[in-house]
Amino acid sequence: MASVSDLQIPDAVLAGMRDELPRVAERVVSAVIAEVPSYSEPFRGRMGRNIENAVALALTGFLESLSGTAPGADRTQRVMDAAFQLGQGEARSGRSMDALAAAYRIGTHCAWDDLSAIAVRAGLPASEVARFAGLVFDFLDQLSAVSVAGHAAQLAQDERLRERQLAALALALMSGQPEEQVRDAADRAEWPVPETLTAVVLPRSAAATVRVQLDARTLELGGEIAALVEWPQHVVLLVPADPGSGRVARDALLQAIGHSEAVVGPPRPWTDVRSSLERAVRVLRLGVAAESGPVDTEQHLAELVLSADEVARDDLRTRVLAPIADLRPGPAEKLTETLRTWLFHQGRREDIAGALFIHPQTVRYRLGQLRDLYGDQLDDPAFIRDASIALA
Repeated sequence: MASVSDLQIPDAVLAGMRDELPRVAERVVSAVIAEVPSYSEPFRGRMGRNIENAVALALTGFLESLSGTAPGADRTQRVMDAAFQLGQGEARSGRSMDALAAAYRIGTHCAWDDLSAIAVRAGLPASEVARFAGLVFDFLDQLSAVSVAGHAAQLAQDERLRERQLAALALALMSGQPEEQVRDAADRAEWPVPETLTAVVLPRSAAATVRVQLDARTLELGGEIAALVEWPQHVVLLVPADPGSGRVARDALLQAIGHSEAVVGPPRPWTDVRSSLERAVRVLRLGVAAESGPVDTEQHLAELVLSADEVARDDLRTRVLAPIADLRPGPAEKLTETLRTWLFHQGRREDIAGALFIHPQTVRYRLGQLRDLYGDQLDDPAFIRDASIALA
């Protein structure tokens, strides 16, 4: 790679290049507009003139370094800062690094074509033109690298900001904030609002693998919510579904979770997703485990109802079994089991006998005992309801 000290460019040649810099900058911008579709509109008008000025400033500093007149640390830093800020601005505008790199590539070749033509017309020897080319491309490569770094830095900053905004949205949903505030949080995070959200509680170690299978709008919460205090190694995913997806969306969700040990709450209107998490946490506390794959809380509604108030359930059981309470433990246990099976099989003796592995005559005998103890209660729909719940 050539260095400035290796290059001998007469002052007259440098002066000619400096005179041409405004026109070189203009042609660079025109070439970029013509060949990079992403810049066909943005570089027109005021922004295009700003870019022309930046190109001219950068090339001026470069030519000063060739003349032996150091551009100074301040000017060099301004040039590099401008390149970095250009990259940041492109990221904020939503244009990719590919577009930026293409613009630099085209701009570099355009600038080199013009500057080399000036040098050749001024009689610069071919050997010096070759060295000059190396310096031009090296300088513009440096600027390109700085712009790419600015682009990447801005994307990282934007991503961190959006992650914070999404986390704030998830916390707003979980903390029961007013709907207007939750919608404001969604707007700030630029989060497209779904029709429903489903809370999925699963081990933190499985979250990343599962999440890539889900809707990109899925939100994640960890130990920052009180609901998970009993499960510090778990996280919550809030998975969106759109209008009309219904059971299809739920089946797809369960399939995406695969064999992970997850508990899947019910779908709820997105602003009420906290109730989905509460359902999932209640099933977690029940200790329900699926043979493989996630636990679908929709399949455990009866257990949830029965466990909603365990003290009340125990009191109901005591009241239902009061006629049996004074019997010896052995007969009491047999009659309790017979009563439970009688309720389950709706009084069908053959089915009761098969379930209890006893003779139908034994069933007849036990049912006679129950009739003596309970009397007309066995014909009372309210008692049958209470007994079914108590003995479930």
